[in-house]
Amino acid sequence: MDSVDRWLHRRHEEFLDGGGRNVRGLVAASWGRSIAAGLQSDAAAPFAFESDELAAYRAEHPLSAVFPMLYDVLGRAAEDSDYVMAVGDSDGRLLWVCGRPEAIRAADGIHFTEGAWWAERHVGTNALGTSLEVSGAVQIRSAEHFTTLVQPWSCAAAPIYDPETQRVLGVVDITGTADASSPQSLAMVRAAARMAEAELGRLMILRKVAGDSTRRMRIAALGRPDAEVRVDGRDLRLSRRHSDIVVLLASHPEGLSAEELSDALYGEDDHRSSLRGEVTRLRALLGADIVESRPYRLHPDIAADWLETADDLDSHRLSSALRRYVGPLLPQSDAPGVVASRNRLENRIRAAVLQTYDVDLVAAWTRSYAGVNDLGAWERQLSLMSPTSPLWSAAQSEVRRLRADYGLDSAGTEG
Repeated sequence: MDSVDRWLHRRHEEFLDGGGRNVRGLVAASWGRSIAAGLQSDAAAPFAFESDELAAYRAEHPLSAVFPMLYDVLGRAAEDSDYVMAVGDSDGRLLWVCGRPEAIRAADGIHFTEGAWWAERHVGTNALGTSLEVSGAVQIRSAEHFTTLVQPWSCAAAPIYDPETQRVLGVVDITGTADASSPQSLAMVRAAARMAEAELGRLMILRKVAGDSTRRMRIAALGRPDAEVRVDGRDLRLSRRHSDIVVLLASHPEGLSAEELSDALYGEDDHRSSLRGEVTRLRALLGADIVESRPYRLHPDIAADWLETADDLDSHRLSSALRRYVGPLLPQSDAPGVVASRNRLENRIRAAVLQTYDVDLVAAWTRSYAGVNDLGAWERQLSLMSPTSPLWSAAQSEVRRLRADYGLDSAGTEG
């Protein structure tokens, strides 16, 4: 009997002594993979991202488009219970974790937090990591976990597939105590994963019908360090400077003179000679008929995510604007014109949030990267909620935390 078999035999005996029935084959196979990966029973999940890296990565991730729906389906239920909902990528890295503040704090104690890496090879048998290994919905109960740190918990998870390519995009999970070990929990995550896939399919169809098929060029620049452009069937990721230029020209369909574009790109110093070289390279990349000159402007047949968000605000479609707004416009750009557009759009969204009487829309903003530390929005959310709401205490806690962080008193948080 080799070392893996001896370990599995001993663990099986411990499992039976603890009151469990025979170890399920799925769990035993996962234990075997965990041992083969060299894991110890006290292994803790490592962290895959720095905080700023995580924000940029998940803003670009395909599941960012369906996270609001997953939150509505499972996240709200988590906040009414003692478990947390998590959404991870196809490599088992946690992108979003939500639940009651006390549940989040408890999950932090086992590193079940945003940015942590819960693939089997890092932390052993667990529903999220194991579901990715077996490409199916999985439930892992307490002692079935490989590491002792996680054994007080139970979890259920299901992978989410790309409706077009059928490759795994990520995974949705609920983790907690008794609630997460029930058969209903496995059914819930399965249903949530299928709903996410259906929504991804719907969005794909909309993009094809209302986007690429009718637009010569589509630009995505919200929440991204660089703009992504689809032009004439080609997908391109632009350099930082080309991203700035495309955003500035798309924001000024009437066109910009060389001096105006230079000022918006570089500031007051005259860099028109550098600008000409950049525009020449951009024209060679996108096509001479896409980037016009005298004045500099883009072909009018374009669509851009930040402009569509602004259109939603113009038409008082705040819900749609919040779904589109996955992050600031080119957040790492320091081009004066881009910074001005970025701030203008975020200020418009925030102003609309602070004026709405729809508490769900305010909550969508406070759950977002841009709004999570927005004291005014949290106070607005609290003012619209009934003290009997299950989310009341969480909102009140956030207001207190932010007021303390900003050195303000806690007046107005008692309801």
